[in-house]
Amino acid sequence: MTNATAHSRGRRNPADGRAPARRASASVGVVFLVVGVLGFLPGVTSHFHELYWAGHESGAKLFGTFQVSVLHNLVHLIFGVAGLAMSRTLSGSRTFLVGGGAIYLVLWLYGLVINRGSAANFIPVNLADNWLHFGLGIAMIALGLLTVRDPLPTN
Repeated sequence: MTNATAHSRGRRNPADGRAPARRASASVGVVFLVVGVLGFLPGVTSHFHELYWAGHESGAKLFGTFQVSVLHNLVHLIFGVAGLAMSRTLSGSRTFLVGGGAIYLVLWLYGLVINRGSAANFIPVNLADNWLHFGLGIAMIALGLLTVRDPLPTN
């Protein structure tokens, strides 16, 4: 006689044996891939006809809020591939999360100091992108630091 609890314990959990940092890195990578693809879809990206290769002139906005360009979307796709590739190892996962988070904090600072109407805004970023970059940077660094188990045994 088996009950539902015994049955559920018998099923393999897809996350079994995978470090939390590896799952976090892969998850963040998938999110970046999805966002990168969505940036190329009319309807999800408003003013799609204004999607330019790069530069502040690109008027396309993902979800009607976040300014994007072909370059910006490609950066998301590259981050997604990197997150998935680096999630294969624990050290790679941590490097992706902490290093990628640091890159996004640098992008946030960059967005704060540039004139968004100038050629310096080549990615491009708007105010919404800028604060999203801040949140992503903090979240990725937190995931990288909080999901790695303490390698030292406690006595």
